[in-house]
Amino acid sequence: MVAPVYLDYNATTPVAPEVADAIEPFLREHYGNASSAHPYGRRAAEAVAAARAEVAALVGATDGEIVFTGCATEANNLAVCGVARALAPAGKRHLVISSVEHPAVQAPAAHLHETGWQVSVVAVDGYGRVDPEAVAAAVRADTALVSIMHANNEIGTIQPIAEIARRVRPRGALVHTDAAQSPGKIPVRVDALDVDLLTLAGHKFYATKGVGALYVRRGTPIAPVLFGAGQEHGLRPGTENVPAIVGLGAAARLAAERIAEAVPRMQRLRDRLHALLEGGVPGLRLNGHPLDRLPNTLNVSFPDVAGEALLAAAGTEVAASVGSACHAGSHAPSGVLAALGADLARAVGAVRLSVGAYTTDAEIERAAQALVAAWQRLPRAERRSAA
Repeated sequence: MVAPVYLDYNATTPVAPEVADAIEPFLREHYGNASSAHPYGRRAAEAVAAARAEVAALVGATDGEIVFTGCATEANNLAVCGVARALAPAGKRHLVISSVEHPAVQAPAAHLHETGWQVSVVAVDGYGRVDPEAVAAAVRADTALVSIMHANNEIGTIQPIAEIARRVRPRGALVHTDAAQSPGKIPVRVDALDVDLLTLAGHKFYATKGVGALYVRRGTPIAPVLFGAGQEHGLRPGTENVPAIVGLGAAARLAAERIAEAVPRMQRLRDRLHALLEGGVPGLRLNGHPLDRLPNTLNVSFPDVAGEALLAAAGTEVAASVGSACHAGSHAPSGVLAALGADLARAVGAVRLSVGAYTTDAEIERAAQALVAAWQRLPRAERRSAA
């Protein structure tokens, strides 16, 4: 049986062969604890330092501004709750987020709200973008942090982070952006974005799962949320996952080297898929910004059908999702689509299709044919009930 076409790169990516090759020696030969003083430990520590430099280079930071974490969720929690712990004693107990944030930002914000913090949620427009002026208007004298994601994981819309930072930083608020979806797809430079904190996720750009990083601009007030030894500048205690960190460094290097050719290729494949689907599905609707979105991401609503039913019908041919993998199995319409103002039928019919480094032209043709055929053969009763 031929494997389904993988169009779920926003959920996770395969580990790049170059990354696997970089990791392998640290599973078999160089197994030391990076905190140990003997040669095994020094070799591990050197590898961690080299990876830190590669991740820093990817985002235009200095080595000392990169904190390795177990995942992007941990990095987001450290950013949101770490800044909160540092600034609450000074009377800063207000947070600003958008209505389309990932649960890894929404949940820490909700936790802070439960402990007495005030949280302002800024709405997005019909394309999923926040208005920088609306963010600035939400900032108060007691605002500790503004956290707005760089690019949305479901619809791909890119937020105007630099404009937001330009408006809110002079008012004393720190700025964090969850850039988990961005590396290798769009440029990520911390000075251009003018952010204080930035989150990365290894498995979104061909490293392994179980490793992430948080950029913390030098001098940013932040306190640990985990307690133990002094690894990662005292912000993330625990023995370093050296193989995964080495892989993250290798993936960062690949992302930087290949972005110039990867972006137009992904965009061409994405747009070809969109054109084929539009040609076969009258009434197909694009979700997200038509221009300012990730070059690999296509979120479309199929008319008169549930996205889950469509993907189930095409399941032997196409592997994709109806939204964030973090919400898989919930059977609820996407909160992101609701935030855009989409009606129930449009939200229920949404499917997220994301291409990547290993997607081929032949796979795009095959996937489009399978999705159109699945839409055409779904019973009309099922279509009406989905709407």
